[in-house]
Amino acid sequence: MTSVGITGGCQCGAVRFRVDGELGEASICHCRMCQKATGGFFGPYVGTPHGAVVWTRGQPKRFQSSNKVGRGFCGDCGTPLTFEYDDKHIGLAIGALDRPAEVKLSEQLASPARVPYFEELATLPVHEADEPRAAAHIASIVSYQHPDHDTADWPRRP
Repeated sequence: MTSVGITGGCQCGAVRFRVDGELGEASICHCRMCQKATGGFFGPYVGTPHGAVVWTRGQPKRFQSSNKVGRGFCGDCGTPLTFEYDDKHIGLAIGALDRPAEVKLSEQLASPARVPYFEELATLPVHEADEPRAAAHIASIVSYQHPDHDTADWPRRP
């Protein structure tokens, strides 16, 4: 997978990065550490050589979650950014990419911690954004989130 133009960052915009190289495997991990690190049902990451990641604004803070893995996150807003398992490779949080839909998952790492109803999630009812109740709610939201592209300066002041 080519990474031409791959950029990303945290929700508040304090930390931004770009990838100068190629992206590797993309996976979701169901282990308890990934669940806690992301606050979700799994950790979605895409690999790349460590040296391919250029921090263009700020630097992530890091937490050593095990003897094998350190995790990078924004110290201001808490957005999970990295899964760092050695000095050669790094996993980038797919949701922190500006265009996460361009990364296709290639595998999932099963774990006893996987929520038992995971396979059923796709069968739940969907409330579309254009439904009247949802549309009214969405129209009332004023986002302070950093946009999904690089900016000359940040933060934007409301």
